Amino acid sequence: MSHQRTQATETGVVFPMGEGSQLRTSTSTARKVLAAALGPLDAQAAAQVQGEAQWRLNYPGYFRQLVQGALSQPDQAVPSARRGLDAAMDALCWAVEGQDIPLSAMVAQLTHKPTPRATPAFETRTLTGRHGPAEISHPLAIPYKGKLLCGQALAEQARAWAVRGIIEASAAQALIRCVDNPQWFDLSDRTLVLLGAASEAGPLRTLSRWHANIVAVDLPRPEAWKRIAAIVEGGNSVVHVPLMASNPSADWTARAGADLLKELPQITTWIRGFKGPLDVAAHAYADGERHVRLAAAMDVIQAVACHDHQDSTLAFMATPTDVYAIPQSTAAASMDNFRNRPWLSKVLQAQLSLFTGKRFFQPNIDALVQTPTNAKYAVVDGLVIQQGPNYALAKRLQQWRGLVARASGHQVSLNVAPPTETSSVLSNRAIAAGYRAADVFGVEVFQPETTTALMAALWVHDLRTGNETDHASAPSAHPLDLIAQGACHGGFWGVGYRPRTALPFVAGLGLLRGVVASIKRALKRRRFSGKAVRVPAAS
Repeated sequence: MSHQRTQATETGVVFPMGEGSQLRTSTSTARKVLAAALGPLDAQAAAQVQGEAQWRLNYPGYFRQLVQGALSQPDQAVPSARRGLDAAMDALCWAVEGQDIPLSAMVAQLTHKPTPRATPAFETRTLTGRHGPAEISHPLAIPYKGKLLCGQALAEQARAWAVRGIIEASAAQALIRCVDNPQWFDLSDRTLVLLGAASEAGPLRTLSRWHANIVAVDLPRPEAWKRIAAIVEGGNSVVHVPLMASNPSADWTARAGADLLKELPQITTWIRGFKGPLDVAAHAYADGERHVRLAAAMDVIQAVACHDHQDSTLAFMATPTDVYAIPQSTAAASMDNFRNRPWLSKVLQAQLSLFTGKRFFQPNIDALVQTPTNAKYAVVDGLVIQQGPNYALAKRLQQWRGLVARASGHQVSLNVAPPTETSSVLSNRAIAAGYRAADVFGVEVFQPETTTALMAALWVHDLRTGNETDHASAPSAHPLDLIAQGACHGGFWGVGYRPRTALPFVAGLGLLRGVVASIKRALKRRRFSGKAVRVPAAS
């Protein structure tokens, strides 16, 4: 469906009601937000998106135009991001007692008016790892294919990933710096706020071994908090948990947690009670239109943290299935892969194009773009229709916040994470099938435990190096370099084909592989059970 709606009576973070309607719609809001961001870049595209009738099918083109426009007009990249972000925060609201308050007004109220004296909504429970603060922190170690990589083995693997195009060279260099600076991983001097602490690919498990001070926010789910407690107990960090003050239960896990969509002002106030500066990571995820509302809720907290302390930092994990401006060297690899594909593939794809209107196996890179500073880039479009426009908008809000905060002098860690076999990703059957055959196109899909450690290490790198190695701080650099630097895209950027134009065929191969694997497992179980496989006699 192109329109995803919520009831007008819903409380918490909500989409605005449609004109002349009592229903809330994400589609019209998304179009308005994109139009605002496109305004400084492409007036024609901004007008067109407002009237887009096939939004669910055509949204990738507008996100692509956003990046193309920002790439060719570097001086408008941040203004575009600011306008898009402002439009989103003006549109989405905090609904309470029958009144819709724009989130922008909520931020203004939180940052410019004294907080009324009231009974705190949350108390704090502090969990402490069983290892004492005097112990030497665990070294950086990344689990990968049954091994635990550390030291020179990790440095060599980082170089190997870069050579294969699985991660950018800048990401490999960052990992090598981490290997060379083990002292970075004593995080006792930082206060890390994890929004979505129980996220499957989030950094909690890794950070818990690095003496971190962690403020953990996740939904009120006792089982999740029991898992978090077990993780913390096995490490050496301190984790602060919000407890509902109004809940009298003796079991703290029954009181733990907060709903960012329902308790946003209360949890923001609780977080502000910790001494700053804060390092605030937006890692929470939800399906469908809830993801946009959740991204907006996290943005409120990050905006308040940045207002409260100039040294507060922000962190995000971007997705490889999005639109990015990539450097010429990476683009060249993709163009070479497309140009040098087997001749039989060229013939078959040419025939297929005649019957499908060039819908399939389109090149990942159309052309190089030269910026006013004579630097060359390309636009890579990894959007996957199956993930939908709400997913794309939620991730774009985070990129916009990163660009705006960076331009305001805040340190930002915004790294592209590799494709990962998390339960949320694998719940989409087409993407899950595509992942099973991704290696055919040179894409490597990571396990959650590898992604967790990898992205945690890159976050620490960004915290410790600050502007020293931040390419986006160079006067001649493009603002979008903030996102391309340190990317671990799994090989998506070097693929010869635009991912969504090849996905149906890759997914088909993945399904076939799944069937074959199931047959092999069935035969193996039968063999070990002692039952012979009956073979028909020859006639």
